[in-house]
Amino acid sequence: MAATKQITAITLAGSLAAALAMISAPAAAQDAAKEKCYGVSLKGQNDCAAGAGTTCAGTSKVDYQGNAWKLVAKGTCMEISTPKGKGSLTPQAS
Repeated sequence: MAATKQITAITLAGSLAAALAMISAPAAAQDAAKEKCYGVSLKGQNDCAAGAGTTCAGTSKVDYQGNAWKLVAKGTCMEISTPKGKGSLTPQAS
């Protein structure tokens, strides 16, 4: 009986590990298909890195802040036009 419980626990642990691996795989693939694009987000809608005085996502202070980025489809960033110019793959002065 103890051996059956142990085998069940091992099987359950293996199943859980496999399920977690499947969940994280699409996220990694999705991230590979995206890139950080600076200067294209609206105030408070950035994904992260909004410069001094901010912490992270949703903390940009102005529209199209040059040091705040948004994830966009890979290869599209520098094609995005804003009133302040094109998107950039590197942080820009605001």
